Amino acid sequence: MRPAHYETSAVRIEKLVVGPFENNVFVVRSKRTGDAVLLDAANEHERLLELCQRLGVRRVLETHGHGDHIQAVPAMREAGYEVAVTAKDAPMLKEVGYDVFIDDAEVIEVGRLRLHAIHNPGHTPGSVSFHVEGAPILFSGDTLFNAGAGNVHNGGNAIDLYSTFVEQLARLPDDTLVYPGHDYIENNLRFTLSREPGNADAEALLPEVSAQDPASGRVTTMAEEKHINTFLRLTSPRVIAALREAFPDLPENPDPKTVFVKLRELRNSW
Repeated sequence: MRPAHYETSAVRIEKLVVGPFENNVFVVRSKRTGDAVLLDAANEHERLLELCQRLGVRRVLETHGHGDHIQAVPAMREAGYEVAVTAKDAPMLKEVGYDVFIDDAEVIEVGRLRLHAIHNPGHTPGSVSFHVEGAPILFSGDTLFNAGAGNVHNGGNAIDLYSTFVEQLARLPDDTLVYPGHDYIENNLRFTLSREPGNADAEALLPEVSAQDPASGRVTTMAEEKHINTFLRLTSPRVIAALREAFPDLPENPDPKTVFVKLRELRNSW
């Protein structure tokens, strides 16, 4: 099955869904020059290698070091592809290996293709998103999902994730398209509605994405995220009221950080 295609005026994106956890793997390719990178060598290395050879991929970038995102790294390196990861997540790749580090705010150049690295701690200490220069596109790994937030189970930290959401992601331009590491939008919308019953935007989008094919799943913008993602709605009176029902000890007007952390706690067992 061929991966799904997405295009802007500047780049073409090919998406492949691989492995038992249905990881999203993306190839970003300049429409002008053909320069290309692969984001997250997750699984099914034979399919990834075919995709890379067909599209002329020159480099592999990892959003973070969790096992389901790096299983194909050894095969990619053996085939001659350079693999890059942040220093803080490098220990997670100790067994599979890597070639270079990604620094916060680094501009990664592959020919004429330029991607800006944004250090997004929270899901893991070294999680990084990639913003495509010249296109309103963010590859957010497992930090920001469509309508949701990443977990903090394996080396993560909820306070760091809160800071990432408030100080970085919420400040992105509204037209930024969000391409995450997995398609969890349906379940995330259901969580939003459990925390904010009557959210009209979430209610309207849910039927559209219910049981959708992950290979061609709905892509949201940051403008939409601010309406449908409960982790970006930390001052909503309805979100706070429902949260105080779950946590009666909360003050009447809890600060946004507390709201975020408690929402993440609820999402862990939802």
